[in-house]
Amino acid sequence: MTAPRLLLISSSTVHGSGYLDHCAGEIRDLLGGSVRRVLFVPFALADRDGYAAKARERFAAMGYGVDALHQAADAPAAVAAAEAVFVGGGNTFRLLSALWALGVVEPLRRRVGDGMPYLGASAGTNVACPTIRTTNDMPIVEPPTFEALGLVGFQINPHYLDPDPSSTHRGETREQRLVEYLEENERPVVGLREGAMLRVEGAAVELRGTAAARLFRRGGPPEEHGPGSRLEGLLPPPAVFG
Repeated sequence: MTAPRLLLISSSTVHGSGYLDHCAGEIRDLLGGSVRRVLFVPFALADRDGYAAKARERFAAMGYGVDALHQAADAPAAVAAAEAVFVGGGNTFRLLSALWALGVVEPLRRRVGDGMPYLGASAGTNVACPTIRTTNDMPIVEPPTFEALGLVGFQINPHYLDPDPSSTHRGETREQRLVEYLEENERPVVGLREGAMLRVEGAAVELRGTAAARLFRRGGPPEEHGPGSRLEGLLPPPAVFG
């Protein structure tokens, strides 16, 4: 087994820039010069053709071709043959439901374990975790399980928002919801603010991008970590590659 290689992005778009603009350099760094085509997984949105066209245009500008998984005659075979995969954002429940229905969860795990680069944004980052229990999305469909790919050994909360002390909203903050998660679950959670992303190379986990992240662990207060921080000593490894 080769060391897994992942880039897990909070959001595909940040304020003031276009689709994947803020992470284009990191994407090229992940894919390197050997990858020519990327397999795009568009199942988090209903308009799969439109979503694939958007990804195809953006990756073409970076020098990569794109094949869309929903257009493959044999989805597991397409995953097995892929040079790299990009799982786009949208609704995490819809995405995970489709991955299980198409029988590509195990093929994705195997290929990433063999070293195939995995790029995830938002929902695509959520499904890289052991479960989707820390997604922000509504359960618009019911997947057969909350178990996801397990490519990392911890949970991620993309689009993490800090509490706004000036807000009159009295509902739960994102921090409160993640604390509730830890009341029932052991795995730590990385709250990725917009502009933040995690680069995973084997056991190494580095926070990259332009924003800091918050690490939530059971029994302690949230911890701040800035870009460039190494987190592998604070996070468990993925059981799926054990």
